[in-house]
Amino acid sequence: MGKLNNKLISIPIENLPATSSTTIKRLKSVGIITVWNLLNYFPFRYENYLVISPIAKVQSGETVSIKGKIIKVFNLTSKKGLKIQKLTLADESGKIDAVWYNQPYLLRILRIGSYVALAGEIKGFFNKISFEPKEYELLEKLNSPTVHTGRLVPIYPEKNGLSSRLLREKIFYLINHLGSRWDQDGIAEIFPAEIVKYNNLFGELNAYQSIHFPQNQVDAKKARERLAFDELFTIQLSAALIRKEWDKEQVKKSFKLEPSFKISLQNFSQNLPFQLTNAQNRSVKEIIGDLVKSRPMNRFLEGDVGSGKTVVAAIACYFSYLNGYQSLFMAPTEILASQHYQTLKETFTKLNLKIGLQTGSKKIIRKHKQKLEKLIKSIDYDIIVGTHALIDKKLQFDRIGLVIIDEQHRFGVVQRAKLKEKGLNPHLLTMTATPIPRTVALTLYGELDLSIIDEMPKGRTPIKTYLVPQDKRESGYVWIKKKIKEEKIQVFIICPLIEESEIETMKSIKAATKEYERLKKEIFNEYKLELLHGKIKSNDKDLIMKNFKEKKIDILVATPVVEVGIDIPNATIMLIEAAERFGLAQLHQLRGRVGRGKKQSYCILYTGSKDDVVIERLKFFAKTQSGMEVAEYDLKIRGPGEIYGVRQHGVVDLKVASLSDYQLIDKSKKAVNYFLANHRLDSFFEIKRRIKEYNIKQITRD
Repeated sequence: MGKLNNKLISIPIENLPATSSTTIKRLKSVGIITVWNLLNYFPFRYENYLVISPIAKVQSGETVSIKGKIIKVFNLTSKKGLKIQKLTLADESGKIDAVWYNQPYLLRILRIGSYVALAGEIKGFFNKISFEPKEYELLEKLNSPTVHTGRLVPIYPEKNGLSSRLLREKIFYLINHLGSRWDQDGIAEIFPAEIVKYNNLFGELNAYQSIHFPQNQVDAKKARERLAFDELFTIQLSAALIRKEWDKEQVKKSFKLEPSFKISLQNFSQNLPFQLTNAQNRSVKEIIGDLVKSRPMNRFLEGDVGSGKTVVAAIACYFSYLNGYQSLFMAPTEILASQHYQTLKETFTKLNLKIGLQTGSKKIIRKHKQKLEKLIKSIDYDIIVGTHALIDKKLQFDRIGLVIIDEQHRFGVVQRAKLKEKGLNPHLLTMTATPIPRTVALTLYGELDLSIIDEMPKGRTPIKTYLVPQDKRESGYVWIKKKIKEEKIQVFIICPLIEESEIETMKSIKAATKEYERLKKEIFNEYKLELLHGKIKSNDKDLIMKNFKEKKIDILVATPVVEVGIDIPNATIMLIEAAERFGLAQLHQLRGRVGRGKKQSYCILYTGSKDDVVIERLKFFAKTQSGMEVAEYDLKIRGPGEIYGVRQHGVVDLKVASLSDYQLIDKSKKAVNYFLANHRLDSFFEIKRRIKEYNIKQITRD
């Protein structure tokens, strides 16, 4: 075996000894580029093979490891043609037969006279004991150390052809060959000694050793707690440092919005065609309170689907306008940008505000052939709505006082940095309808002040949600037809997006197209159906949505492209296929596309799954209206990634930590406060490196 002498963090995975080019390719396909990445590829569970038993004492139902010498091998074929591999293993106490099926290569490895360790569950009764091992390994001697047996055996996520066995062997090699030099190779203790001691944490080296190859369950738990603490500490320290830098900034004098316009603002709010809720008024007060300060606002506005975030944002834009400044209103998709554009136009219909739309396919103005940048400079819009196209280098704005970013979370940090490159230092308001538990929001977005609209407008009728059994599917279709015919309502039918990758997205579109054709020909042939997905050209999307809004389409079949930004009051039924493939919070956002008018609305869940856990999740969703309750439940059951959905950008990729572990979040937050009060970051190079890695990850993901 070769040696690895470079810094652990930067050793390419190609330097890993005895590793084929195919394995290297597979490792890289899951993001393992360096040896450090491999050490941070953590197991998600362990098989307990700690009990090492003499052969004569094994009992049916036991999960054990046994060691011995191979005294016989057999290759058999059953009457049905099944290939059977069988060997007899003996130790000082007795002997036992071990059996495998359709693995003929094993007998080329496990030969007569070899020492071997086997692990798995003993089966059978009385004197008819049988053993079908799950793990095996050759031994030089009977007392040789083991990797796959005789211990808590780590089980890793098996992706792209990588087996747990292969990963185990590679990581075991690293653990044993780098352990003596880890202090200089990048796994030194990263925290001050008092933080480690006060929080009763494993040392860094011990944590890495024990998460991969723990001596017992207690060590495995302590290792996971330490590495989770590392993640949470890094996130919260990074946020605290960003906030510290932002707090130092002073807005240009002209960007400090004057409080003298509060009366005009109050008149505007009172003249809206509806009454603001207490939660909306509270959020407006918090936002205006920020806008009149001498440092830029950095606020995160969270509210359930339909809670009225857009009108709160509109009031902030109006306050900016009263002070003589423009507002940029950014959205992640053209559909959502167009929706906000229409909403703002309707909101300000009696006022003189000029509102423009800027996306990749729609320019603010298209009259002449002059350069876009010249046209943009010459136009005096008060609010410009658009996608990320708004920060195109060609676009120049001289009076931006406020930037609002919808549904992109940490993207605000990047957007703000790009605006600063243009000499702007605006107030920033980030919004989301994704229900995020308060503790989670404060952990992930600690650099932002938090406002929550936790109250729905009066008169909103709760959406009735039903989980429909597979045998009632056809009855569901009949009921939908009746609703369309009698009540003249419209329907969404959502097909799941399988994965984020381009290939899987195309598979999803193909599946949605196939379902669309089936529904059109076999189920709803008397109604007008249309298909919508992310690869449809922008102009075609606009036409489809225009026709749907004008009631020229009865049923819109779509991928989750409709998750945000579509407001069709006459659409009162949301049917979701393969509901088990969605996180509950994403289901909640989809459900929020209906219930926007005065009629009773419904959400119908179809699933082919019979898994009890899946059914329990969907039943919980069906009886729960609160997005926050849904998110809390999903966080505990499925983890943070499922809260945001597979396509949500800017969500931190936690490997070990759980955002539902509020106790550890609190401990790490207190540790961050202690660290900032008592230590200089420059003295802790590894913390500094991890913060940099974390920030880069956020930017590149966005």
